[in-house]
Amino acid sequence: MHNARTFMHAASTVPGSGAPRAPDDRRETLRRIIREGDIGRQAELVRRLKRAGHAVTQSSVSRDLRDLGVAKVGDRYVLAEDAAAPVANLAAVAAFVQEVVSAGPNLSVVRTTIGSAQSVALAIDRARWPQVVGTISGDDTIFIATATARAQRTVLDRLRALASR
Repeated sequence: MHNARTFMHAASTVPGSGAPRAPDDRRETLRRIIREGDIGRQAELVRRLKRAGHAVTQSSVSRDLRDLGVAKVGDRYVLAEDAAAPVANLAAVAAFVQEVVSAGPNLSVVRTTIGSAQSVALAIDRARWPQVVGTISGDDTIFIATATARAQRTVLDRLRALASR
């Protein structure tokens, strides 16, 4: 019977060589897996990495995703360098906007579907509306800063019109 240490060492080596697999090799495999398919769950990434011969856990995959700058767009993982290109205009992301509210005279909050806030914020930034000072996005929430209350009303009206389409 193998103990856990023997098993983990064997699982983390290059097949047939006994040499340890480098984290860079694992991350390159992770990049390939993400680019090749629509993966929406970390458990699927763990499964595929294990099939490719990498010793991984959910937490190691989570760390790799963070370190690689992987984002979840809609229901799938996308590499940072691939995520920015497809979303160039607000019409392309209008369906993700769920709610638009004011939070004081200069801050607006946009709620999106889970995983879509970064794409919507990027589209707002690329629209270069003069009223928008800046955006900050999370997973399903965007904060939009405006210089004045009047600018905020203009931005809110535009976003609400976009969301109602």
